Amino acid sequence: MSISPDHFVAIEENVNRLAAETILAQQGRDDGLVPAYSLLGELREQCSLDAALREPISGQHAALERLLDTAQPFDAASLAAIRALVEWLPVAIAKTKAAQPVPPFVLAASAPSAAVAAESKPAEKPVPADVMLDLHFEENRELLGEFYGEAMEHLQQIEAALLVLDQQPDNPDALASIFRSFHTFKGNAGFLGLVPMQSLAHEVESILDLARNHALRLNAAIITEILRSRDALSALTQQISLALEKGHLPEKIIPVNHLIVAIKKLAANPHAGRAAAPVPEAVAEPAAATPEAAATETPAPVPESAGARGNATEAAATGKPATGNQTVRVNTEKLDSLMDFVGELVIVQSQLLESVRQDASLSSSLQRNVGQLARISKELQHTAMGLRMIPIKAAFQKMERLARDLARDFGKKVHFTTSGEDTELDRTVVEEIGDPLVHMVRNALDHGLEPPADRIAKGKPETGTLHLKAYHQGGNIVVELEDDGRGIDPDRIFKKAVEKGVIAPNAVMSREEILALIFAAGFSTAEKVTAVSGRGVGMDVVKRNIDKLRGKIEISSEVGRGSNFKIKLPLTMAIIDGLVVRVGEDRFILPSTSVQMALRPAREHISTIHGRGEVLDLRGRLLPLHRLHRRFGIPCDATQPWEGIVVIVEHSGKVSALLVDEMVSKQEVVIKNLGAFMQNLPGVSGGAILGDGNIALILDPSTLLQAA
Repeated sequence: MSISPDHFVAIEENVNRLAAETILAQQGRDDGLVPAYSLLGELREQCSLDAALREPISGQHAALERLLDTAQPFDAASLAAIRALVEWLPVAIAKTKAAQPVPPFVLAASAPSAAVAAESKPAEKPVPADVMLDLHFEENRELLGEFYGEAMEHLQQIEAALLVLDQQPDNPDALASIFRSFHTFKGNAGFLGLVPMQSLAHEVESILDLARNHALRLNAAIITEILRSRDALSALTQQISLALEKGHLPEKIIPVNHLIVAIKKLAANPHAGRAAAPVPEAVAEPAAATPEAAATETPAPVPESAGARGNATEAAATGKPATGNQTVRVNTEKLDSLMDFVGELVIVQSQLLESVRQDASLSSSLQRNVGQLARISKELQHTAMGLRMIPIKAAFQKMERLARDLARDFGKKVHFTTSGEDTELDRTVVEEIGDPLVHMVRNALDHGLEPPADRIAKGKPETGTLHLKAYHQGGNIVVELEDDGRGIDPDRIFKKAVEKGVIAPNAVMSREEILALIFAAGFSTAEKVTAVSGRGVGMDVVKRNIDKLRGKIEISSEVGRGSNFKIKLPLTMAIIDGLVVRVGEDRFILPSTSVQMALRPAREHISTIHGRGEVLDLRGRLLPLHRLHRRFGIPCDATQPWEGIVVIVEHSGKVSALLVDEMVSKQEVVIKNLGAFMQNLPGVSGGAILGDGNIALILDPSTLLQAA
């Protein structure tokens, strides 16, 4: 058999492309090495039926493969040999087409042997990639600040684009976005002499360029290796963050050479279909090694001088003016300071307003001016709050990456979707919500979703669905995680809780209270402990962190149909919407998110039950009644519940009644830290200065009623 005439067109096209690559190739550099290797592989396949053409091509293909395996650049001998092959191939192909004898392939007379080449012009040694990150900190401090700010943006864009490409390998927008990010990353790292980052980004850029030019198609193995490369770049970027924030220069080498070798091999042979090489512990995938690390990784403060040098770099390359995005990076400490001063201004404005109300003799113009000050202060307060608000998109994106990696580890199939990623929360809330989301996604994949075989047996699609969404509801943000898995069996939860001694065997509990038991410390329904769950600590962490954010979590589940976890969070950690109540001469503030209703009970609805104390009969449901004055040991006006006001509060899935003397008002207050002396005081989460200048304690219903 021989090569068909139709195939010669494709062969000649590949020979021309190979010639173009060899013209640009240089001794001591690896530019063009991967494309040349890939083209030789194609030519070897195309010429497989003609030994005279195939053997010389195979020999050079094997020579370049040895360079790739050892992460070496072109040397003089290999470069001379491949250029000689490029000169020989057109003649050999013409002879083959004419059915004439093919001249043997020999190195051209001008092509030196490897030994002679080494003597005449020593090959430049490649710069080693596995080296300590040298920041040249003193002279580069300001530029490193700019680089860090841009790097964090590019890393986020890279991960988002890769997750899109994982589902749509040919998506041109995602491919263009990730290529630009790695191109800019490489250029900026090279400008600052950050060798490991430049080397790794350059190699990833090369394989993405092949994909961009349709020389290869991205697959799961390539995307996984690029994700690991992104994690390595993130770890190196965090070393820069540590230097900027605390002055700690890098002391540990983060290896990247194994990633460079793996990417080169995948670029040369994208259809190998094998798993990528394991990642050393120093740059292990956040999802596989420590999922919490991936979700809680937060940017350090960025110096205010950070600008858009990446845009300038692109403009220089393209000849187009840089447009910019009309944003300025500001140190987060300055935002915190601004919020503190705005809070003080709001307090003074409230006091002025209170003084004007109490003194009717003041002129009407002064009253108008104070009213105008109140409106301006309110607007300023909302604007300052807006400066701290950031989209929850970054946290959602990390969960998408986590779901992808864990599904692969568990051998499950999952379709992960998100909505409401542009919903904005206080920066502190976004940072703190990461850890609870990690545990929730992990539990949903490990315990919630069934293996593909089990799902098919139950008549479900083998691919499970996991949907994460965020939206506004009243003055709160709601984050929901929903799956279509096994669901939570209340009977099994109750039985397990009794076995572990969490509740008494004769306990009477509602369905909601039983489901809330999964948040108990040390509680787990897992039959065995796996690498990521089963120790009974994950959901406890979720509850603790949500409480810390002054939020609440609700569960709804149906056995065999799936579960829904709903987290309600305040918009900001700096201001609370609260109910001001009075007990004696003291004022307290209850977070509105914990209050269900307030009422003056009838005498016949209050009773005492042995072993449970006072209870309130609320429409047939008995609620424990707690007297706030007893909790703090202070005098009160209402000695009997029917003389005062009972506030119905919800905490950890439990509903209780709290007796106070009077409801004063409902208002937004600025939270004040009580200092180290009163920190971690049970039942108290902070303090606030009211309009009349008095201080009110902000109550934490969860710890308050647990202590009671």
